Amino acid sequence: MWPFKSKPDPSTDAAAARPGAGEPEAKAFADIGAGQPETKGLAEPGDDLYALFGIVPSTATGAPVTPETALRVPAVSGAIRVISDAVATLDVGVVRIEEDGTETPEAGHPVLPLLRDHANDWTDGFSFLRDLVIDALSDDRGGMAYVNRLADGRLAEIIRYRRGVMDVQFHQTTGEPSYKIDGRSVPASDVIHLRSPFGRAPLSLACEAIGTAIALNNHAARLFGRGARPSGALLFPKGMGEESVKKARAAWRLTHEGEDGGGQTAILYDGADFKPFTLASTDSQFLENRKFQILEIARVFRVPPSMLYDHDRATWSNTEQMGREFLSYTLEPWLRATEGALRRALFGAEERGQYAVRFDRDDLTRADLSTRSTVINSLTASRVINPNEGRGWLGLPPRPGGEEFINPNITTTPTSGNPDNAA
Repeated sequence: MWPFKSKPDPSTDAAAARPGAGEPEAKAFADIGAGQPETKGLAEPGDDLYALFGIVPSTATGAPVTPETALRVPAVSGAIRVISDAVATLDVGVVRIEEDGTETPEAGHPVLPLLRDHANDWTDGFSFLRDLVIDALSDDRGGMAYVNRLADGRLAEIIRYRRGVMDVQFHQTTGEPSYKIDGRSVPASDVIHLRSPFGRAPLSLACEAIGTAIALNNHAARLFGRGARPSGALLFPKGMGEESVKKARAAWRLTHEGEDGGGQTAILYDGADFKPFTLASTDSQFLENRKFQILEIARVFRVPPSMLYDHDRATWSNTEQMGREFLSYTLEPWLRATEGALRRALFGAEERGQYAVRFDRDDLTRADLSTRSTVINSLTASRVINPNEGRGWLGLPPRPGGEEFINPNITTTPTSGNPDNAA
């Protein structure tokens, strides 16, 4: 339970001011002129609204593509998890921006518990950040969350509503967003909104590639489940009537088809002959098509194929290079966008110029202990960093005298008994 809620005064209770909480809802929206609930417009309906009427967007393959069906494709769910998990696993903090532009960590800011510990009573900080990025990757409206403030303006909780509860509409001229929760308007300053490039989610932009992958998955399931092609044909040179053909087919299926039909001896009558079909799935480059769809999906999400466990063209050298490109060209834009969305909604107008949310990128670029020790020793010896800064990179506490920029490999202090032994 948050310390903000420890006061018994119901007027400062976060649940009372939460949209959708019942009777206190009208009181919470009275100050912003909500009045009566506004009707939801149909000018720009979302996928969830289409689904209410049974309208599901489909692709040229005929496979319907929604966030739910797309996540059943391993490459799609893998790409989304790689990006969202990478963002959420980084250490998040609040920094104070000094007059000279330097940033100082602010360990006691009230925003930190919401992002590190618990966004609300039922969502931890890691899950909130992960799900916010997942929504931005899979929903054209982006990832949205409501910042619930108490009567005195203090932060109480951050709520990520389920799909379809929170809606956004954009002004046709300026693009300014307006937000609604259950049909009631909420101020934009209380909404965390993480949007994808082009105003469209990568999952939506890749719907045709994902639809092809779904079609290939369905074909593979039929191929190994029932058999996408017949395994062979029974030939009757003497000819048979319709009833005889039905009886022969039923007897053949009863004996040789099904899970327990393998390995049984075939008995043919009246000169019948069985001609097997030897067409394999690889004859039509089926496996190559499935692998190509992994590359297509990786291109849309800008994820290296090796991170989706496609190692056909992976080597020691290019895998490391693709990892660096993932940090620079895929993850960094999402980190910048997430930092901006959090800063806009979690800080007031006066605080935005003084504080910012920052993710610690060092966790992603951290090498093994031997390499890190060599680099720290080199930077300390060249007096680029001081020993305490190097100890901080290793997670060690500072030591007395470690703030001086000295070369520890050179003895500058005279030793006892030999004052002339100075380097």
